[in-house]
Amino acid sequence: MSITHLQGRSPSLPYTLRFLDGSRLELLQWLRVLPDQRYVARAQWKGRSVLAKLFVGSKAQRHFQRELTGAQSLAQSGLPTPELLASDYDHAFGGWILFAFLEETFSLGQQWQTVAQEPFLSDSQQQVLIQALGCIARMHRQGLWQSDLHLDNFLLHQGELYVIDGGGVERQQSGQLLESGLAQENLAVFFAQLPPALDEWLEPLLQIYKERGGQQDVQLASLRDGIAKIRRWRIRDYLKKTGRDCSLFSVSKSLSDVTAMQRARQDEVAALIADPDAFIETGHIYKTGGAATVARVEHEGQRWIIKRYNIKNFTHWLKRCWRPSRAWHSWQAGFLLELEGIAVVANVAVREKRWLGLRRQAWLISEYAGEQDLIARFAPHVSDGQISQADLQQLQELLRAMIRAKISHGDLKGHNILWHNDRCLLIDLDAVRQHSSHGSFARAFKRDRARLLRNWPQDSPLYLLLDKHLPQID
Repeated sequence: MSITHLQGRSPSLPYTLRFLDGSRLELLQWLRVLPDQRYVARAQWKGRSVLAKLFVGSKAQRHFQRELTGAQSLAQSGLPTPELLASDYDHAFGGWILFAFLEETFSLGQQWQTVAQEPFLSDSQQQVLIQALGCIARMHRQGLWQSDLHLDNFLLHQGELYVIDGGGVERQQSGQLLESGLAQENLAVFFAQLPPALDEWLEPLLQIYKERGGQQDVQLASLRDGIAKIRRWRIRDYLKKTGRDCSLFSVSKSLSDVTAMQRARQDEVAALIADPDAFIETGHIYKTGGAATVARVEHEGQRWIIKRYNIKNFTHWLKRCWRPSRAWHSWQAGFLLELEGIAVVANVAVREKRWLGLRRQAWLISEYAGEQDLIARFAPHVSDGQISQADLQQLQELLRAMIRAKISHGDLKGHNILWHNDRCLLIDLDAVRQHSSHGSFARAFKRDRARLLRNWPQDSPLYLLLDKHLPQID
C-alpha cells in the first residue's frame, strides 16, 4: 500500500508498505501522528527495528526535505543523532525517512518530570538542564539551532545524549559559531518552555551555557525579554488549541452544543460529558442551586468533580448567552495557570449547551484532588500559628507565582485552595484574570490577599503570621 493512503489519527496496525525497491516496511506502533500530514512509527525493515517518519498531504515534499536536510546537518556536524538509514520521496507514493530505532531511551523531558516537584533549582534539576545546555552549546558552535527547542528533543541512550527532530534544525554556516542574535533567540525558545519559576536562576543557567562553549555575547536582559515574548505567544497559541480539534484536544461544535476534552483522556470522560446531569444526580453534592451545582462523581473506579453552571432565569440567560460561559472561562483559565507555573486542579472536559449558537447551561469536569482545603489544613493552628515551614512556603510560592504572572483569582478564599500531595492547588477559576498593567494587577492582588486573610480572625496568631510572611506588592 502507498503512504498516501494513511488517513486519520489512528490508522489500523500493523500496516505494511512496499517501497519502490521491493523492500517492505511493517508499521507496528504509532509514536506521533499529525493527521494527514506526518506519521511517526516504530517499524520493522529488512530485519531490523527502525523509526519511520512518513509524509503525506499537500506539504509532504517540503516537510520531507526539511526533515532530511536537518538530520543530515546533525550527522555531518558530528552531533550524536540516530543513524539515517534510508529515505525517498515520490509524488504518488509519499515521502519516507528511516532511522535506527534506539531501544531503552528516555528524553530529558521525561527525566525532568521525575524531578519537577523538587525545590527549584535542585541538584537533580540542575543535572538535567546542564546536559541540555551543554548540547545546545555544542549545536551553536556548529552553526546549528532547532526552531522548537525543548527537553524532549534530547534522548539519553546508553549514557549518551542524542539530538532528534531534524525537521526543526536550521543551519547558519556549518562549523562556525552561531551569531549572537540567533543564539539568544534560540535560548529564549528553550527557556520559555521551562517552568517560569526557573527565571530566577536564569543568570547561572546562562553561565553554564557559556562555559560549555556557547555564544558569549548573549545578554541576560535581552534574553529575559525574548523569553517573555515567546512565552506570551506560546500561551496564546495553546489557549487557541483548547477550543479546536487538534492533537491535544478533541473538540466538536454545533449550533446546539460545544464539547472539548483533553484527547489523551477522552476515553476516561466521554461518558461523563455526554450525560453529566445523570452522574450529578447519583453523586455527592457539595453545592446545589443558584448559579452553580458541584458534585463528586465516580466512573469506572475514578473520582471526578462536575460543576454545572446554571441559568437561574430568563434575565440571567440574557446576560450570559452572548459571551463565553463561566465553564469555558474556567476551562481556559486552568491551562493558562498551568502554563504560568501555578498549580491547579486539572480540567479534563467542558461542554456548553446552545440554542442557535447562544449559550445556555454548561458543565466542567475536573480531576478529584481530595477533600482537604486550606481552611481545614490550617484549622489546628488558628490559635497558635504553628503551621509548618513547608506549608507556609507552599502558600508563599502560590502567591509569588500569581505575582510573577500578573494573575488574580477574584475569590481567593480558603475553600478555593485545595491541599493535595503536599501542594496547594487553586480551584473555582470563574473570575481568574491575567492583567496587562501593573496598577490593575496590584489592586486585584491586594483584594485577593485580603480575601485570603479574612478566613481567620484578625487578632489570631495564624492571621498575624500569614500577614507578616505572605508576599505583598506595591
